[in-house]
Amino acid sequence: MVLGTSSGAGKSLMSAALCRVLRRHGERPLPFKGQNMSLNAWVDTDGGEMAYSQALQAWAADLEPVAAMNPVLLKPQGDSTSEVIHLGRSVGIARAEFYYRDWFRPGWAAIRTGLDRLQAAHPGGRLVLEGAGSPVEVNLQPRDLTNLRLAQYLRARCLLVADIERGGVFAQLVGTLALLRPVERPLIRGILINRFRGRPELFESGRSWLERETGIPVLGVMPWLEELFPPEDSLDLLERRGGRPNGEITIAVPRLPSLSNFSDLDPLEAEPSVRLRWLRPGEALGDPDAVVLAGSKQTLRDLAWLYDTGLDQQLQTYLTRGGTLFGICGGLQMLGRELLDPEGLEGGEGNRHPLSKALQGLDLLPIQTSFGSRKQLARRQVGMRWPAGPALRLEGFELHHGRSRWLEDGGTEAEALLSDDQDLGWWRATPQGGVVAGTYLHGIFESGAWRRRWLNELRRRRGLQVLPELKENHADQRNRLLERLADSFERHVDLEPLLRRDG
Repeated sequence: MVLGTSSGAGKSLMSAALCRVLRRHGERPLPFKGQNMSLNAWVDTDGGEMAYSQALQAWAADLEPVAAMNPVLLKPQGDSTSEVIHLGRSVGIARAEFYYRDWFRPGWAAIRTGLDRLQAAHPGGRLVLEGAGSPVEVNLQPRDLTNLRLAQYLRARCLLVADIERGGVFAQLVGTLALLRPVERPLIRGILINRFRGRPELFESGRSWLERETGIPVLGVMPWLEELFPPEDSLDLLERRGGRPNGEITIAVPRLPSLSNFSDLDPLEAEPSVRLRWLRPGEALGDPDAVVLAGSKQTLRDLAWLYDTGLDQQLQTYLTRGGTLFGICGGLQMLGRELLDPEGLEGGEGNRHPLSKALQGLDLLPIQTSFGSRKQLARRQVGMRWPAGPALRLEGFELHHGRSRWLEDGGTEAEALLSDDQDLGWWRATPQGGVVAGTYLHGIFESGAWRRRWLNELRRRRGLQVLPELKENHADQRNRLLERLADSFERHVDLEPLLRRDG
């Protein structure tokens, strides 16, 4: 098990590295996180919802992601409530103050079922468990579902990760160990210092002090990695600066309050010619080459936020200058004319009352969205019709409550379809020479060929040379990053104390 002294210490990536290293050595690593709180989701081949970080670890292990790897997923939706996902399926809404009272036993049952399914599917595999947050939050320890309760249940050898970049690494480690119960302390078999800048020998005195004071070996000092990796959680997103300040193309992304599935934008972050600019509340939109409205867990609330901050008017002005606006999932829904919420699923008034401003879309595409209790969860393969060019087939997934329909007649919808699926997205050219488009297909930028085709439309408008369409997809680039991560992990971490099969 990989534990951390705090959220964002690097547990997710260190678990991914461990999976790839074990796979290199002929083992079958099985990534598993009992409970995760995240708005960055993935949909498996059976339509089960799981955290993206466990999907990443599955790819590192050369496995197809399955929801059993993350049997409890909590998706925050504001007002101290979260949607509860068990084994890939939504099972209810939990309030924070009642979560452990109402959901502890069902959650533990889901975790045990997930373990059974995963181990049954891969006999002889070695579980690689990821903890959550800190394992010693004293107010939560009695009802902890995914850290030391799970480690004790499975008698797991634990690696404790601390982020030295944040400062206070000695206090992080000593404080965490001091708060462990006597029965838990022997589970910690090693310490890993993460994100160290400079020459490793400069930390030798620190290593010696930690080993002397704690009696636990420091198994490695991982260096600061310059490559950009998929974010582990919202904390990492808040710390992102938007790389490549001198990129030829600037793409602005509003930081919606309920922003979700921002992993959709990782392929753009990885494009050498692109500067991804995250817009903070109150920050002026300016004149980027494109604006992407990403996914939202609470579409109506985020739409109201656009109105409250004046960003709706900035987007309208931007389009009159010939701008390009692209929405994904909740972002697509906001681009429409009307959003109806008769059951109050989105916290809106529904269509039983006159439409409030929050239920009026930006009216940039003639679509109407109605929210219902049934969630659309499916992996998809579609042929893309836009932008124009040789036929392309894309893979991705749907993950949404709302259903959208085109409101105009006269054959205009066929001309506006983004793909060969009439419900998956639409586009429309603006009189000023720009474009408004949107899709329900998560992962659309993963396709190297489609992504470059879309970027080349932006480059032509700037008079820039077009880029070659890539034959490889972002998955191939992600795999190379995982290889480099594993290379570094093997160079800097001694796994032997964790892997030996002694008592």
